[in-house]
Amino acid sequence: MQNIFFTSDHHFGHTNIIKFCDRPFDTVEEMNEVMIKNWNSKIKQGDNVYHLGDFALTKKKEVLSDIIDQLNGNIFLISGNHEGAAKSLPNKFQWIKDYYELKVKDEDAAGGVQRIILFHYAMRVWRHDYRGSWQLYGHSHGNLPDKEDRLAFDVGVDSHDFMPLSYEEVKVIMGEKQWVAPF
Repeated sequence: MQNIFFTSDHHFGHTNIIKFCDRPFDTVEEMNEVMIKNWNSKIKQGDNVYHLGDFALTKKKEVLSDIIDQLNGNIFLISGNHEGAAKSLPNKFQWIKDYYELKVKDEDAAGGVQRIILFHYAMRVWRHDYRGSWQLYGHSHGNLPDKEDRLAFDVGVDSHDFMPLSYEEVKVIMGEKQWVAPF
């Protein structure tokens, strides 16, 4: 199986996010450095990373370009509400989209394919949710209570020790939920 990862809300270069989200960093440089290190500790060259928005908030294009160049993997960006900096460097990403439906080959999933809806914002319903598709989101920085009966959750760094999650880690979390097919 291909190595697939999910993450969101790094806010690279955004000094105020440290205060807004009570992040354990003294400076934006420290935050960027730790998150780059955490990213590269899990993600290798050739891995696919689906970043679900708010990649960076900086006006310094060269700083953001340098950060992206240090990150392992192929980065697919789902637009968040703070994507001006990232959109100024579109060639640094595999693509940038507002929404995406990912299909992952998985023999444990119904029909051998796990459908995953990728969007920056949490949804109450989504395509094929009644058939076991997942919805991954960011934006809430860990402030939106998880629903144990829904196959959705926040993959943002504030909820996961500033680390991306692998497909396998997401699969374990989804397997622990109390979701029951409605039909």
